Amino acid sequence: NYGDNTVLQYDDVCKLDFGVQVGGRIVDCAFTVAFNPKYDAIIQASKSGTNAGIKAAGIDARMGEIGGDIQEAIESYEIELNGKTLPIKPVRNLNGHSIGPYQIHGGKSVPIVKGPESEKMEEGEFYAIETFASCGKGYIVEDLECSHYMKVFDAPHTPLRVKSSKALLHCIEQNFGTLAFCRRWLDDLGQTRHLMALKNLVDNDLVQPYPPLCDVKGSYVTQMEHTILL
Repeated sequence: NYGDNTVLQYDDVCKLDFGVQVGGRIVDCAFTVAFNPKYDAIIQASKSGTNAGIKAAGIDARMGEIGGDIQEAIESYEIELNGKTLPIKPVRNLNGHSIGPYQIHGGKSVPIVKGPESEKMEEGEFYAIETFASCGKGYIVEDLECSHYMKVFDAPHTPLRVKSSKALLHCIEQNFGTLAFCRRWLDDLGQTRHLMALKNLVDNDLVQPYPPLCDVKGSYVTQMEHTILL
């Protein structure tokens, strides 16, 4: 968001998550960078987890078994921080996902821990294989200021009484459709006083917010993500 003057420091860990689309066909990818080599192990853990997920993926592959392979890869790492050796674990309430045309989250989930899921991957499907490695609890909650949003893909027509909300929804549909956007882009389009209208769209289940996801304070989480086509 505009006004955020955060500057990365030597001991920061930064995740870069980005998407590219051509005609609604989406590639969703992410990687993690750090400047201090003490974080190499936790970065490598998410890389190994994603590589294990890609290796296990395929036509008729079962989701729960893919999650088991990812979990085993991530948990084979540990990290030393402040004189303590900490286990690295997958974030159990985050998943990879299928991708549809103009729909970043296509309906199927790819777990990153072993589970009973028997749903299978099918030929012709796109998947974002993404894994998250944590030295905290391995469980995240939504927190902090939200900057990213997306129009709900299958949102029904909802009459809006607030004029500014109607105008903002029209702006979102014309410029982003059902693809993700950030508040800064709304500012750039002249929607500089959009907060209340945006909240109204969220309250009416027309727009989904995507706030930061946080493990326990003081812990670190890394991510690696690739998109594949079966």
